[in-house]
Amino acid sequence: MAYTTINKSTDHFNTVLYTGNGSAGHAITGVGFAPDWTWIKIRSSGSHHTIFDRVRGATKSVNSDSDNAESTSSGHLTAFGSDGFTLGDNSGNGNTNADGSTYAAWNWKAGGAGSANTDGTINTTVSANTTAGFSIITYTGTGSAGTIGHGLGVKPDYWMVKARSETRSWYGWHKSMPLGDVWNLNSNGAKSTDTSLFTNTAPTTSVINLGTSVGTNNNGITFVCYAFAEKKGYSKFNSYIGNGNSNGQFIFTGFKPAYMLVKRIDGSDNWTLWDNKRESDMNPNNNVLFPSTNSAESTSDSSYLCDFLSNGIKWKGNSTGMNADGANYNYLAFAEAPLVGTNNIPCTAR
Repeated sequence: MAYTTINKSTDHFNTVLYTGNGSAGHAITGVGFAPDWTWIKIRSSGSHHTIFDRVRGATKSVNSDSDNAESTSSGHLTAFGSDGFTLGDNSGNGNTNADGSTYAAWNWKAGGAGSANTDGTINTTVSANTTAGFSIITYTGTGSAGTIGHGLGVKPDYWMVKARSETRSWYGWHKSMPLGDVWNLNSNGAKSTDTSLFTNTAPTTSVINLGTSVGTNNNGITFVCYAFAEKKGYSKFNSYIGNGNSNGQFIFTGFKPAYMLVKRIDGSDNWTLWDNKRESDMNPNNNVLFPSTNSAESTSDSSYLCDFLSNGIKWKGNSTGMNADGANYNYLAFAEAPLVGTNNIPCTAR
């Protein structure tokens, strides 16, 4: 029996690496599909993680490491294309195209520019990829508890919300946490409980529940939400407990990983992110970036070592960011290839 119905994961998620040139019109290709959500980070120096999507519009960005409101600039990502995106001259707040600097761009396929959704009590615009379990949602807050339609057709397992038109933190939920608990993407803090953000009511196959908090539902303020539903053989959203040594935990995903985002939820440690392109040809992998900070890529800290295997990830380091003894973590992972696809041919490790 196949482990997935998505044989080619790169039809829905892919990482591309590039070098900036400082000039407007710099076309980045090789994504393999028309991206709807693109997250860019300079690797070679410290500057913001910069996040773009088709629903808000190409020139509008938010930062994973900041509570800043959305900014608009023709100096960053200026257009989405059929196989990538086009960059501006690197002017403005952020860093996507500095001459000679190296970058990573993580790309997801949703459903294009989006369409009206009236499933919730708060109307939304939704761009959904139901095959891969990913949707982009925009809405305007009302200040009253309500619901927003997500378009996934199944219950979401993970979501994150950011106010666009005012300065607010990111707030999110992961299925490994109790309802009513939240985390902040732009903070290294532990999870907390605040039912005014998402309430303690479970999501449904059509809506996510919002409370009255200004962080997710301030009256008249625009928001963006990124929502995910786990798909066997393509994505995995789960939790684990660290053991604090170099013979670390094995995290079974059921696929060869392409992307791993981790957060300790019971302590103050930065978010950590690995992918299969920045260290593409061998194990162990210790090329790590930190979405909650603007730090440059770390490539020489052995405490972040891990192996990308055919069916998961094996920790080889003891950083408290991903493997402290007895600490609790949750993660978001996407596949390079399924362990076994519909052709019943197993993939191999690196």
